[in-house]
Amino acid sequence: MDMRIVRDITNFIFLEDELERADVIFIPGGSYPQLPERAAALWREGYAPWVVPSGRYSVKRGKFGGVKSGAEKYPKEYMTECGFYTDVLLSNGVDADGIIPEEEAQYTAQNARFSKSLLDARGIRPQKAILCCKGYHSRRCLMYYQFSFPDTEFIIAPVYVNVTKENWFRTDKGVEKVLGELTRLGTQFVPEWEELKNGFTGTSKEDRRD
Repeated sequence: MDMRIVRDITNFIFLEDELERADVIFIPGGSYPQLPERAAALWREGYAPWVVPSGRYSVKRGKFGGVKSGAEKYPKEYMTECGFYTDVLLSNGVDADGIIPEEEAQYTAQNARFSKSLLDARGIRPQKAILCCKGYHSRRCLMYYQFSFPDTEFIIAPVYVNVTKENWFRTDKGVEKVLGELTRLGTQFVPEWEELKNGFTGTSKEDRRD
C-alpha cells in the first residue's frame, strides 16, 4: 500500500487539537461509553461548565442498539443514546445541572442542528466548544457542528475505540469505517455546501447558470 495515501487520508479524517477551556462540550450520539467518559473527565477538570449529549437512536436501526462496550458497568435499559450518555456522565461525576440533553437527533447533522437550537433556546452562544467524538468520525462531526455554529471555535477531543489513526488501514473494519467517512463527507454535506457556496459567490442557486 502507498503509505503517502494512508498518511493523507489519516491526516484528513483524524483530527485532534490541544485542549483549551471552552464554554461547552458536545458529544454526538453513539453507543460507546468511552465518549461520555472522556467528556466527564474534561468537565471534572474544568474545561467547560456544560456538556451536551445528543442522540435518539440511529435512523437506520429505529431503536437504541444497546451499549457496545462496558455493559457490565452500565447495565440499565436505555431508550436513547442521549439517555445512555447522560447516565454515563452522571456516573462519572458530572452534576445534573451541568448536562443539557438533546434526545431527538438521529444522525450527525441533526446532532449539530438540534444542539444549536437547544442552546439558542437557553441563550447560550459558545465562543469555544470541545467536540468529543470518535477519532474516525472527527472530520465529519467538525464539518456539521462548524456549519451549525459558524461563530464558534471548535476544539477536537477524539476518543479512539478500536479503530485508531495508527491501525485503521490494517483491518477490514478499519478500512470500512474510514473510507466510509470519505464517502459520506463527499455526499452528505451537499445541502450545507450549497449554502456555503452562495456565501462565497454572493449568488443564489437560481442566479447561477451552467
